Amino acid sequence: MNSAAAGAAAAPLHEWTPRALYIHIPFCTNKCFYCDFNSYVVEGQPVDAYLDALEREMERTVRELPPETIRKVFVGGGTPTVLNPVQMKRFLDSVARHFPVAKDAEFTMEANPGTTDPAKLEAMLAGGVNRISFGAQSFDNELLKAIGRIHEADDVIRSIGNARRAGFSNLSIDLMFGLPRQTLKHLADSVTTALQLDLPHYSLYGLKVEENTLFHRLYERGELPLPEEELEVDMYQHLRDRLGAAGYVQYEISNFAKPGRESRHNSTYWHNEPYYGLGAGAHGYARGFRHLNIKGVQAYIDAANAGVPRKETNAVPVREAMEDFMMVGLRLLEGVRTAGFKEQFGGTALESVFGPVLAKLRKQNLLEAIPGEDGEALGYRLTATGIPLGNEVFGAFLE
Repeated sequence: MNSAAAGAAAAPLHEWTPRALYIHIPFCTNKCFYCDFNSYVVEGQPVDAYLDALEREMERTVRELPPETIRKVFVGGGTPTVLNPVQMKRFLDSVARHFPVAKDAEFTMEANPGTTDPAKLEAMLAGGVNRISFGAQSFDNELLKAIGRIHEADDVIRSIGNARRAGFSNLSIDLMFGLPRQTLKHLADSVTTALQLDLPHYSLYGLKVEENTLFHRLYERGELPLPEEELEVDMYQHLRDRLGAAGYVQYEISNFAKPGRESRHNSTYWHNEPYYGLGAGAHGYARGFRHLNIKGVQAYIDAANAGVPRKETNAVPVREAMEDFMMVGLRLLEGVRTAGFKEQFGGTALESVFGPVLAKLRKQNLLEAIPGEDGEALGYRLTATGIPLGNEVFGAFLE
């Protein structure tokens, strides 16, 4: 940590140069009915011009904030694997030119089943990608169709097999619950198939009906048959029970991994650490400032031709940074540490800021102290009761 930051109680965050890098590829094969991410159907899009613009943003970014060794890279979307092998090579070569990625870095790329043929996987592996996260969502073909996915269950199994044959061993899939007309049996059957794949990591997400999606329009018209809240709670508990029994550790509210195979990049967000954010609509966080890039593809291209393609850049007030530390940190089942809070906020004690909130949540049995040898709390974590009520806990820290 920068010594000036350590000595300044008013410093909103530690002054690290980011060691994590997020890059956004906003193209996808189709728009899923629940998706509100910054993504656009790839057909007819100026993909090569976008990759030109992305490299220009890389050039300007490293000029303004020269990078140290990058330990974690995540390429998200959209679906980055809609790039063809030539475009994939070109993109990954540009990352290597501008960012010193460590040889042992975790380098993740999101993928949709059916978009990773052997030639593309070869280009990904040669370009440094060593972890793939597949958006499986379900292994029920009718449910997949109902949420706007164009792949089928067999495509997931084939894609995992292709990735393994290409040399990838660090693989993850996303599964969703709380889907329209989804039953507990639907979910249980998908979990059985997912576990048969014997992957090191699984991410499990409840459906959120977001504005500007087809599902939101249907919901507003009363035409979205979602499971009752009690059933959704049962689904989440089923996932926790099944993956726990299979030897996976729930290390975050939505994420399960074999020991040692946790997502390193996502820990950047959960520990409230800085990261570079590049591409259309990408967020970044560094030196106490958050930024949001321009979202539209052509608007981003035009902006990157003229300069750094920012839509907005905002300083993060100290209090807001402290709230963020608690809200994202408590998503981890290991909880937050008082020492980490002091490190980020110039020696300020966690209890001096959030004492009453911590006491209230502990009284409600939603949080518990992590005991230290001297009787002092090392930190705080969600209780078994608090885990399914995480959003209520996080909201309690907002001023």
